Amino acid sequence: MLFFKKINSVNQQIIFPILDDNDFKIYIKREDKIHPIVSGNKFRKLKYNIQKAKELNKNIIITFGGAHSNHLLATAYVGKKENLKTIAYVRGEELKNIKYNSTLQKCNDFGMEFVFISRGDYRKRNELDYIKSIKTKFKDAYVIPEGGTNELGVLGCEEILTLDDSFFDVICCPVGSGGTISGIINSSSNNHKVIGFSALKGSEINNVISKFVNKSNWKIFDDDIFGGYANIDNRLVDFINKFYKNTGLELDPIYNSKMLFKIIKLIESKKWEFGKKILLINTGGQQSVKEMNIKLKKKGCEIIKY
Repeated sequence: MLFFKKINSVNQQIIFPILDDNDFKIYIKREDKIHPIVSGNKFRKLKYNIQKAKELNKNIIITFGGAHSNHLLATAYVGKKENLKTIAYVRGEELKNIKYNSTLQKCNDFGMEFVFISRGDYRKRNELDYIKSIKTKFKDAYVIPEGGTNELGVLGCEEILTLDDSFFDVICCPVGSGGTISGIINSSSNNHKVIGFSALKGSEINNVISKFVNKSNWKIFDDDIFGGYANIDNRLVDFINKFYKNTGLELDPIYNSKMLFKIIKLIESKKWEFGKKILLINTGGQQSVKEMNIKLKKKGCEIIKY
């Protein structure tokens, strides 16, 4: 393939007062630096799916996502690079009547076409009959699930950890559709504890992860979401800005910042019980900051400053 190649991202240590004072050794795996658009787990989950599509001589990639989806943007970019047509089934039928947001506009610039569907229809996105109807309509299409989470997406995410990561007691990962953490669990060692931080409260993501893994060294937190997926408040904005000022690291406002916020709170309250040598998987997604700041300004809130 033209675009994909084997990549090992670097681990960067975080120096943060609460961590230093308690003898924690915390590093961030800079998956966000893999590519400016196809960063982090997006690269990993698309790699083998695109390879399979080419093996099957499929020239259309169809996938699913919301209006601010990093996955859609990555798919659109890779499609352009690999000379594949891309079509996105987008949650929210009403979106077809308004100007594209910056994410969808970039997708469109890379040649992606959109099918805007109701939220009711979107809930059918993983049903076999619904997928079959799409494949009947688009004969030359290869369908990738929302977020790229399928067996091939998980296989790609198994390449995130390396032998050097055996140093750590704990691997922490943001969780959306469940594919990234599934790959990490599969490639983790027996000495690792893998902790996931879900972007959705009461997500039942355990059921999805259990389909892809056969280990028990993992746990999911899904109890603190700042009012819902893609919602944040001044507490999180302040945390992101202070973290950037102290470390120079940019955190996205939907996944990685919430994960680290939760970890810090658990440490501060003496409720962290998983080990002091911690590796955080930075899954990227900083492109969402622009749209998030627009929302924050409308609410009269502080904005993310990096």
